[in-house]
Amino acid sequence: MAEERIIKKYPNRRLYDTAQSCYITLNDVRDLVLAETSFKVIDRQSGDDITRSILLQIIMEQESGGQPLFSAEVLEQFIRNYSDTTRKGFTEYMRQSVDLFTSQQNTMREQMHKVLAGTPLDAWMKIGEQNIQVWQKMQESILQGLQPKDGK
Repeated sequence: MAEERIIKKYPNRRLYDTAQSCYITLNDVRDLVLAETSFKVIDRQSGDDITRSILLQIIMEQESGGQPLFSAEVLEQFIRNYSDTTRKGFTEYMRQSVDLFTSQQNTMREQMHKVLAGTPLDAWMKIGEQNIQVWQKMQESILQGLQPKDGK
């Protein structure tokens, strides 16, 4: 397994990727998430792990533009479930739901890959072979129908 990447957040709000020795943006961090790269964001001054807050910032940016993933009603439900009595159950439910959704997406991706395996030329070749076989059978039956039955 690859080592966890460390990103340092400086007081000027800039993020520094220690693995690549350069400053990065929140969009670059989002790309790390999409690439399933393991990372941790550390506050440079305090040394605190602030990965969650950076991930929440990314979600906030994505929710503020285009078509949001969460409706106001869903966000209200999230807030209501921050009470101590429902927090643990809600957290586990959300984790299992997201895991199930991800698993189903991966299964669909694998099935589509199998369906679309090969090139479009492969599909055309298979169709062409089937058409030739049908054409040959049709010709054979026509020729059999033209042959005299009594040998004349």
